[in-house]
Amino acid sequence: MIADELIKKEYIPISKYWSMRLGFLDILNNTKLFIPLIENRQDIGDDLKAMSRISHEWKDRKDINVGEGGALFRYLQFASWKYGLDKIFIKEKTLKNRQMCDNPKIVNWPINKLLELDNNTPQWASASILTGCTEKIPDDYFLNMSREALIHYNKAKNDNKSCEVKLDDTILRQAVAFVGLLKNGKIDYKPIQQDEYCFARAFGLIDRIEGEKRWPELRGHESNRLEEMEVMISKLNRNEEIDSKDHRVVQAMAMLAFSKHLDAKFAHPECVSKSWPQFWSFMDWVRLNFKK
Repeated sequence: MIADELIKKEYIPISKYWSMRLGFLDILNNTKLFIPLIENRQDIGDDLKAMSRISHEWKDRKDINVGEGGALFRYLQFASWKYGLDKIFIKEKTLKNRQMCDNPKIVNWPINKLLELDNNTPQWASASILTGCTEKIPDDYFLNMSREALIHYNKAKNDNKSCEVKLDDTILRQAVAFVGLLKNGKIDYKPIQQDEYCFARAFGLIDRIEGEKRWPELRGHESNRLEEMEVMISKLNRNEEIDSKDHRVVQAMAMLAFSKHLDAKFAHPECVSKSWPQFWSFMDWVRLNFKK
């Protein structure tokens, strides 16, 4: 199967979503149930590298550089407010320009109210869940994962065992769907959460209107992904350089360009290291096996 081959060749990164939650719990509780399992790996993205570094700094440093990770920032900021830690957070790259809540009182807000913040991102609500909120949560991909991660962490802690490392299912599904398209001329993929929008939009599986209706939080990522994808698709069709700094956009556009037999140029190819550090190696494998 395609998935097995991609995993065997180590083209699929570990799950940033799962890892960020368990790493945050390690930092918060001063434990080593998860981060030691990943910190020496060569295939982790920039957000997880920042998380690993912070795990060694959190206890003794007041100023914390969170890099470019929105989820990492929101989790740590929420914890700092909730526990009166007075941490100062340093943001890098696109994170500097993202509009984010700056109200410490949100630590006492219910989940539904937290979900209204920052273009409806689930990250503040996830931070609340991970720091002990027990109220009933909506059926949401990311909130369910936060509750699952907390349960998993607590069980591992009680059993005196390490937590589990998982691969990134979203990226695996996209890679499999892309290879399937190249092999069979058809793509089989249904987006189920916001980070799948760029890939799905690139291949015509969703349009901007539906994306905005389902995930208004797409406006508040490394770019306004609703707008960014339209601009980059237009640039690709005009044979212009893809100058997006958004990792999800660049990944989607690179795959789209190859499928359309276009030689796209990318101004910021390094940005993919945020979530998929093996991406260009994966694309080299694709070129070798599915020559234009």
